[in-house]
Amino acid sequence: MDAIRFFYSLGTYQNAVISALESLAQNNIVARIWAKDYTVWKQTPTEIVNRLGWLDAPAETLSQTQNIRAILEPLIKDGINDVILLGMGGSSLAAEVFSEIFGSQPGHPRIRVLDTTDPAVIAKTSQNLELEKTIFLVSSKSGSTLEVTSLFQYFFNLVSKKLGDDAGNRFILITDQGSPMVKTAQALSLRHTFLNNPAIGGRYSSLSLPGIVPAAIIGVNVKLLLQNAVGAAQKEKITNTSSNLDNTGASLGMALGTMAQMGRDKLTLIMPEKFVSFGIWLEQLIAESTGKEGKGILPITGEKLSEPGAYGNDRVFVIFQDGTKDNCPKIATLTAAGHPVITIENNDIYQLGAQMFVWEMATAVAAHILKINPFDQPDVESAKKHAHRMIAQYRENKELPLSKPKLTTDHCDVYGTSNSLTIAEALKNFLGQARAFDYVCFQVYLSPTPEVDEALRDLREAIFAKYKLAVTIGYGPRYLHSTGQLHKGDSGNGLFVQLTAENLIDVDIPDRFGSGDSDLTFGTLKTAQAQGDWQALIDAGRRVLRFHFKTNPSASLNDITKLI
Repeated sequence: MDAIRFFYSLGTYQNAVISALESLAQNNIVARIWAKDYTVWKQTPTEIVNRLGWLDAPAETLSQTQNIRAILEPLIKDGINDVILLGMGGSSLAAEVFSEIFGSQPGHPRIRVLDTTDPAVIAKTSQNLELEKTIFLVSSKSGSTLEVTSLFQYFFNLVSKKLGDDAGNRFILITDQGSPMVKTAQALSLRHTFLNNPAIGGRYSSLSLPGIVPAAIIGVNVKLLLQNAVGAAQKEKITNTSSNLDNTGASLGMALGTMAQMGRDKLTLIMPEKFVSFGIWLEQLIAESTGKEGKGILPITGEKLSEPGAYGNDRVFVIFQDGTKDNCPKIATLTAAGHPVITIENNDIYQLGAQMFVWEMATAVAAHILKINPFDQPDVESAKKHAHRMIAQYRENKELPLSKPKLTTDHCDVYGTSNSLTIAEALKNFLGQARAFDYVCFQVYLSPTPEVDEALRDLREAIFAKYKLAVTIGYGPRYLHSTGQLHKGDSGNGLFVQLTAENLIDVDIPDRFGSGDSDLTFGTLKTAQAQGDWQALIDAGRRVLRFHFKTNPSASLNDITKLI
């Protein structure tokens, strides 16, 4: 019996999916994927042939587990308490999944992921560290990601002030072969550099070194995790997909891609509490892979399961069952109302490796159906270019280019096309533009706190209840490396609400390693990233509104929720 089981209740979409499966078999798509045939997706090999290393990653990494353990064992014996991972997107999300689901095993350090440019979070993290008992894991595929290089320079200089020439021994690097960071690591005498296969894209890298090294550090049995992934890969390789929906990623991808073509493009993920981080990992994998060329599958995570009548005809539900909660009654009411539901049973957390590979294959197959390249991210660069341009202007003029707000109050400035008289009215008028199959996205550039998180959840529920719109929430700049591609690349159904605020504190970014000079702060970088994405959204013809809070953001969000 399969350790992971899929149950499909697709209703009126069943025949279309079965027909697509038959076409998949006739065209030998799965075998062609394994043969690394780029024509499965496009007629040119650009950013495909050099991105198919994920197919071999489980077996390739499994062969390295003994070496990984040998490198990390002295670190564990040294009594390290904390590992701080500096990374963004695919370089950080898998580590967070393994940390949240498995936790730190006895005798192993805990891992904390720092994937932000928020100065308050960075300052709090640096103040609470016992540097003699801390290792920094710098993870960057390209070796040039602005957020990661800035964090690397900041923390390396911080450690140098405390430990002097021994600073390099507190840092481990994970990057691609050929990355510019390799020379930096040599110059700084870092403790170790792990070189990953450059043919593995960031969001497909969880079963390679960026995911497995952090998992090994906290004591996860990475050998078992990868063995399960290898088993899933072998099953995908030998499957003869025909007219049967089975437990493979190929079947799952055909179902998701076919239904997205038919308007069911809001993939609503209902997770057990322990697997919330896996939903966030899936969010990047699916959104960044499929959101382009005016198409896309939008993952909805963190949403409470509501009554069937509250949803439009744009939803597909994937419900994960782990035995902790019986969702069968709700599944029955959803399917009775005509909503397609896919239920996944998984009662062994070490099958997470298999789950990851299955979903990677599903995403690649869904992209084949949608006729897009799942391995590039053309619109991510647009926001980066605008942010870099603004930073260059700041360095020259010592200020960022700022637009004029449409509405100013004591607590908040509103930017956009609104001519409203109050904040709540501005949001109501903005949401009033919603069309069928639209969604709302909150892009949050606020310092994350429990109060802000709760206020955002309440606001999300209020908007869903009143407008029946799917609502997503993403913290910046994290979402730029995740759902940001879909925001600019899909069919334009998003209503984007940026939330920014004054930085109560700021932190300097060193100009270079070992230097006390700084011409940029993390607060300025964060502001430039928000404004850069704002301009990229405008350039893409998207509808955008921004609230810039001058005082307590959570209180202002709560006030807006009450007024809605």
